[in-house]
Amino acid sequence: MKTIIIKYPAGNVQSVLFSLERIGVQAIVTDSLESIKNAEKIILPGVGEANCAMKHLKEKKLDILLSKLKQPILGICLGMQLLCKSSEERSTTCIGIFDLLVKKFQSNNKNDKIPQIGWNTIHNLKGPLFENIPNESYQYFVHSYYVPLGKYTISKTEYIISYSSALQKNNFYAVQFHPEKSSYVGHKILENFIRL
Repeated sequence: MKTIIIKYPAGNVQSVLFSLERIGVQAIVTDSLESIKNAEKIILPGVGEANCAMKHLKEKKLDILLSKLKQPILGICLGMQLLCKSSEERSTTCIGIFDLLVKKFQSNNKNDKIPQIGWNTIHNLKGPLFENIPNESYQYFVHSYYVPLGKYTISKTEYIISYSSALQKNNFYAVQFHPEKSSYVGHKILENFIRL
């Protein structure tokens, strides 16, 4: 099975690659349009800044290609946000698979740290990505921006507010947390994606 991790300025590409290797998947890191088009599974990882990441994707015409693909695609963290319509982070226009605006956490409570960094639970799990994943499982999060709840929400998490920790629309899946850094349960979620 040909699994592609999209190569672009995103900090967790190697972490995703190593995590896939641990579950027996040999992935290729590339920004080749032809290779991505012919892949069976595609992962859009991400740690970084939305505007910079979208600029690179547009330069490579990856934004156009991704929106047309029919095979399973998984966005991780920033990758999830880039699959949305737009982001408040530097007023960035994103790929637009999910018709949602990515918002910045806002709080007047001094105890609320932004970004959210650390372990938090996911619940209200739906769909094949979460097959055999216990409700209230812990996943690792690092983010200052979030996707509001909506019709594409397949997992919820609470931090300051209740927000979407995972989305799905057709062949597009996305998670705000880092399954590659989330021990056994995270690896199981990656395995579920590979089996789609």
